Amino acid sequence: MFSNGKTATILIIFVAFMQTGCALVTVGTVGAAATVSANDRRTVGTQIDDKTTQSRVRSAINDIPLVKDEAAVSVDVYNGQVLLTGQAPLQRMIVDLEKMATAVQNVMKVHNQVRLGSPIPATSTMNDVWLASKIKTIMLADEKIPLFKLVLVVEDSEVFIMGLLTKAEAAAAVDAARNVDGVSKVIRVMELIP
Repeated sequence: MFSNGKTATILIIFVAFMQTGCALVTVGTVGAAATVSANDRRTVGTQIDDKTTQSRVRSAINDIPLVKDEAAVSVDVYNGQVLLTGQAPLQRMIVDLEKMATAVQNVMKVHNQVRLGSPIPATSTMNDVWLASKIKTIMLADEKIPLFKLVLVVEDSEVFIMGLLTKAEAAAAVDAARNVDGVSKVIRVMELIP
């Protein structure tokens, strides 16, 4: 059996990995309803709208010629704000991705952070998962950071923080991520609340 310290460490690592958002794909309203969180600052309706919007944006960008074969694009949605991350081989494709996402119903704003270039290798993706788990473990230990009220995305060592956060929470979250070895840049995609 595990000692209490070991159990706590395993639990923290498990939670950090589960919160990366990479493994969960939700399709439709039924799946979205099952993944809403009572800890979220968004209403349940907004959470469901965001999951639906995420599916619609993914579908729309997959309709762009060559995206499936030559680009690697991830879509995250929080409170109607769409974050596009990844890589695309042509600037025209990056512009088209934003246009397609903007045209989707319930999209309030698009943060297009897709970089020009080839998709990153699997080793970089594994590094991103490792960075995300380190950042989340640090955030979990900091009472000033509401980890379960934000979305953390790591792409090619760049950290994107989404959520509805107070100024103090946002500053603490950015500071925590910025100080993790291996993070190249922290980008705020959050909305500030009073």
